[in-house]
Amino acid sequence: MKQKGDQRNMSTKAEHAAELHQRGCNCAQAVACTFCKEFGISEDDMFRIAEGFGLGMAMIIGLDNSQGGTEEGSRTKGDTYKKIRSKVEKFKEKNGSCICRELKGVETGKVLCSCPQCIADAVALTEEYLAEQGK
Repeated sequence: MKQKGDQRNMSTKAEHAAELHQRGCNCAQAVACTFCKEFGISEDDMFRIAEGFGLGMAMIIGLDNSQGGTEEGSRTKGDTYKKIRSKVEKFKEKNGSCICRELKGVETGKVLCSCPQCIADAVALTEEYLAEQGK
């Protein structure tokens, strides 16, 4: 039986993210770049923005939810953090962690979740978030 997030039942976005990862994008880049069209950002720009991050899903939620700017600050920061926390908790429930070295089992030798499955799960949670927002 296929479960949500199962790679055999991936969305087109999850497939695109997996392809980006295979081409050398880190996990954050693969997830964030997959949602660029929805926000009018080029994949190349998002690639550069996401290079130092590990939670592409959080970047997209912030991009969607933020209503602030550099002049007035963000009125939505607390709400954005809450929404990100909710999706990160779901990710952790499914995979045991949201920290790359723990997921890969770097220190323990026990892999909690493969990179491709982490990416598929993050894309699924991002799609879930956007659907909840009516997008």
